[in-house]
Amino acid sequence: MDITITPAAAEKIHALKNRENGILKLKWDTEGNGCVLNGIPTLWYVNEADADHDVLLETNEMPILVEKPKMVFYDEEVKIDYSQEAGMFQLKSPNQILNGRMAFRNK
Repeated sequence: MDITITPAAAEKIHALKNRENGILKLKWDTEGNGCVLNGIPTLWYVNEADADHDVLLETNEMPILVEKPKMVFYDEEVKIDYSQEAGMFQLKSPNQILNGRMAFRNK
């Protein structure tokens, strides 16, 4: 899986994170959705990796954790962007917009 983070997204991530010693995570959030298939890609800023599930991937801007079992839900090539107009992060691939209104949460 190849993840690119746009300069606009990187700038917004740095502005929103509430501590320096955390790490960015692309979380397949299923809370309140009832089923793993109904997950929503979300950005979390966490203290550490979940050793049983997370893999660390390098991007053009910063390392990011991804849940290895949930990688099947993403395209091989994805881009994390930030839309000033929407005021939200966006997760895109060459084939589709995976989440046009992706939240960021400090965990």
